[in-house]
Amino acid sequence: MATAARAGDYVDSSYSWARLAISVLIATIGNVGMWAVVVVLPAVQAEFEVARGDASIPYMFTMAGFAVGTLLIGRYVDRFGIALPMALAAAANGAGFVLAGLAGNIWLFALAQGLLIGIGTAINFAPLMADISHWFARRRGLAVAAAASGNY
Repeated sequence: MATAARAGDYVDSSYSWARLAISVLIATIGNVGMWAVVVVLPAVQAEFEVARGDASIPYMFTMAGFAVGTLLIGRYVDRFGIALPMALAAAANGAGFVLAGLAGNIWLFALAQGLLIGIGTAINFAPLMADISHWFARRRGLAVAAAASGNY
């Protein structure tokens, strides 16, 4: 209980704003996986010699991984905090990008996108929004919106 009392002392403080700045930075770097495959869609289409619809499958897998990852990680973050999930997200995203780069066909590329990058991005996104909301009382909406903007 003492930890919660000490954390309460920092609500709406300069520490809260510093934490928000770090959250935006993490969201900007950690959530690039959500949009990376869309940016390189023409290259994916050309690399794997598939139609535009087939080249969009990895993005669908990414969004499915994002949905599953958000559901799986929420309870853990609420109980134990955000540090370990952030480390896992970094590892998942890193491994996902390496494996996606090595993929020999569209299906392996899509699996790397969904299982690693999608879930890694989910771990970066939802917990950051939940965490930053605890550090603000007066400007909570602004803080959450700012943290979310790192994703875009």
